[in-house]
Amino acid sequence: MGRAAVGGVEVGRASRRRGDELERAILDAVWAELAEHGYDRLTMDGVAARARTSKPVLYRRWPNRPALVIAALGRNAPDFQEPPDTGELRADLAAFLLSLLHRFDDLPTDAVHGFLIDLMRDPELRARFRAGLTAFGAVDALEAMMRRAADRGQINAARINPRTASLPLDLLRDAFLLGGGVPSDQVVDEILDDVVLPLLKAP
Repeated sequence: MGRAAVGGVEVGRASRRRGDELERAILDAVWAELAEHGYDRLTMDGVAARARTSKPVLYRRWPNRPALVIAALGRNAPDFQEPPDTGELRADLAAFLLSLLHRFDDLPTDAVHGFLIDLMRDPELRARFRAGLTAFGAVDALEAMMRRAADRGQINAARINPRTASLPLDLLRDAFLLGGGVPSDQVVDEILDDVVLPLLKAP
């Protein structure tokens, strides 16, 4: 059968891969396309070619390019099942939040900015993105770290609830959206030292 070249990658019939193997290949391809071309020039054709699959396969799983990128961001998230445990809450929270931020290190700035522009334009996409930040266990991990700290007597256990557990992520997300790019490490310090830790330590 004949083959066609899309984005410099030769493709033929869709691969027979299924399930997790196929999804890993697709999301790895998304990340590679973001790093090489940026968000504005990322296309479903390019992702399909790099993953050696077909566009219909992509659209069966994700309705559009932003949804595909959100899935890739989740795929590259840290392992929330084993949050940091240094014995000190601030160090745990800092390590955790910085691990979230630095997953963007290998992406060009314009890839992040282009995605942010679509987020600001599309309310449905913003809702998907907000849900994605909590869909992979991040809030549960934050709450686990806080409860460990309360058991050690470092914070007030009565201050821990779903709202305070999600607060570090909420503030980081807002800094991400309003700042026009990936927040700096200093922003993480300010979130922890000026807001989160004083709240958790309050009587």
